[in-house]
Amino acid sequence: MTSSSDITRTLIRYSHGDPAAIDLLLPAVYDELRRLAAAQLQHERPGHTLQPTALAHEAFLRLVNQRDVTWQNRAHFLGVAAQAMRRILADHARKRRAEKRGGDAVRVTMEETDLPAAPSNVQADELDAALEDLARLEPRHAKIVELRFFGGLTIEETAEVVGVSPATVKRDWLLARAWLYRELRQGT
Repeated sequence: MTSSSDITRTLIRYSHGDPAAIDLLLPAVYDELRRLAAAQLQHERPGHTLQPTALAHEAFLRLVNQRDVTWQNRAHFLGVAAQAMRRILADHARKRRAEKRGGDAVRVTMEETDLPAAPSNVQADELDAALEDLARLEPRHAKIVELRFFGGLTIEETAEVVGVSPATVKRDWLLARAWLYRELRQGT
């Protein structure tokens, strides 16, 4: 089972309480979760203690333990996985900062924002806080950032998950990046 429609059917079976679906789901999405985890860890400092496999497994466990989620499709699952990974990394950064009282904190680069002179390194917990602020102001914009930046979804996949047109995703993505750039630059 590797096609998107097979994964979607398995997710729907799992959402409806079929426990056997979980045994089919992990092998089907494992490579994509590891790819997603590796992409997220590229934004972290060198020598990060979390490895892609551990991040992918932790995210998968969080996803399958959610009881109130009705999975719509593969893109929805990967979007929520990206959000879970972001939260895991932010929690890890907060824990590390608490342990070291601010020293050697986890760093996230914002190079993918395509904005001039963007802050080169932002702490994961600062990015998480900025995204939480954005979510309070513009929930859809924050969701688009999670799906695009953390999830690696295309404009079209993001539009499908969010339920808007690709043009709206492009516009919201541009506005969200500009807002985050301003917020994160003020913090540096």
